[in-house]
Amino acid sequence: MTMITTTEALQEACTALAQCEHVAVDTEFMRESVYWPALCLIQVAGGETEIIIDPLADGLDLAPFWALMRDTSVMKVFHAARQDLEIFFHKADGLIPTPLFDTQVAAMALGLGDSIAYDGLVRALLRRPIDKGPRFTDWSRRPLSTKQLDYALADVTHLRDLFPILIERLDKANRHDWLADEMGILTNPKTYELDPETQWKRLKLRKLHPRWLAALRAAAAWREREAQTRDMPRQRVMKDDALYEVANVQPQKPDDLQGLRAVPKGFERSRPGERLIAAMVEALANAEAYAPKVEKPTPPPQGIGPTVELLKVYLKLVADEAGVATRLIATVPDLEKIAVDDNAAVPAMQGWRREVFGEPAIRLKKGLIGLSLQEGKVVAKEVEG
Repeated sequence: MTMITTTEALQEACTALAQCEHVAVDTEFMRESVYWPALCLIQVAGGETEIIIDPLADGLDLAPFWALMRDTSVMKVFHAARQDLEIFFHKADGLIPTPLFDTQVAAMALGLGDSIAYDGLVRALLRRPIDKGPRFTDWSRRPLSTKQLDYALADVTHLRDLFPILIERLDKANRHDWLADEMGILTNPKTYELDPETQWKRLKLRKLHPRWLAALRAAAAWREREAQTRDMPRQRVMKDDALYEVANVQPQKPDDLQGLRAVPKGFERSRPGERLIAAMVEALANAEAYAPKVEKPTPPPQGIGPTVELLKVYLKLVADEAGVATRLIATVPDLEKIAVDDNAAVPAMQGWRREVFGEPAIRLKKGLIGLSLQEGKVVAKEVEG
């Protein structure tokens, strides 16, 4: 194991790693007290090269590592990649490593567990124990102990060894297509964009009146901009309950913020308070135009309950037979739409999901497939003539 603290050493290591067909990548970061995660370590293993990069080292330029992540001839292997990719996206001008393989997604497609943890996957496939002791260490402190570094490096050496096993199993099960949707989400830049104007989507919509929606959107966007600018967690800027109070009151002058339970005393006289008032005045000047367009949920038609319940039973049967989590195939909202419409525009009626579940589900609805109990287990059979 080599600890990389200089740009020259990083360039040399990344040149060697670029010769590998695949490299395993992981990071250690801190984000409890900040908005932008503080990248503390980057671990990479490929072939015989195993390195830990210290992003906090004085003068270290990560350009060689970013170039490796952009090298399309090298497969990048992560486990539960989303947080790592979010960091890369924002630190390296929209970088999303390609091609990309997520072992957690692959494990789910192979029936090894719904969102299986890394240590569980290592035990299941490599029969190796993992010391979880340093997991919650402070990775920003220097120097790091040998135990910390060994733990960090193990995350990628095991990952490097997991990759060919998972590929072989996916080949045998002919399930590479089953990863496509999940991997598409991971490699979509929109997954990592943090546009303040879309942050209202994080909140529950308690009302659908345009003026209230405009006020909530403005408050959520203000909070996100404050969190980004001040580099602090959004909940430390203002809690969700306070945003709802602000949306209800729709303040347009400082005095309007007084007396709100969830808003700190004196906030109305602060610079952030001034910016919130300004954002609210601007949003409410044309609330109809600024309010997000939200359609009122349409309740499912009466009488489809039994059909949905039948589809749930069948989905569980199909998922168990395939050895995957039900959510990889279909969701309850999917089932509700399928119950109403044989051509429902849902993922469960497209691609491999339609073949595995969608088409048989339609046959089940039409009475061409029947469910019965045999020795305490649900089985499906074609209904004769």
